[in-house]
Amino acid sequence: MNKDNRILGKIVIAGLLVYGLGVYSWDKVMGSYPENMDWEDRQVYNRNYINSLSLDTPILQSTIIEELGAPDIAEAITFEDYTYQVVFYRTQHVSSDAKTTKDECTPLLFKNGELVAFGEGTYKRYIDAL
Repeated sequence: MNKDNRILGKIVIAGLLVYGLGVYSWDKVMGSYPENMDWEDRQVYNRNYINSLSLDTPILQSTIIEELGAPDIAEAITFEDYTYQVVFYRTQHVSSDAKTTKDECTPLLFKNGELVAFGEGTYKRYIDAL
């Protein structure tokens, strides 16, 4: 192999390494944002994150939105000097109709921006309380 071919080979290898590192870095940085995930991965991510929540320590709504992104569905009301907001994140596929419905989501209830309830039955309790 002559000197020019060795140099060309080193340049190609270096280029492939730089490209591979760039793709890996892009995936690690951008792939971790829920809005950059496909719907299947996002739904699993949402479900796992919500299942890890606990009401033992205060959790702000801004923290949830920072982790999960914008909710799929949201409702809010001010009642007796409190602001209640229930947000829905898709956690289970039901129908392939290109629409996200409440039965495909897990609700999270916030009172004045702090998580007070989540999971099955939360939305019914929210409606009944108002």
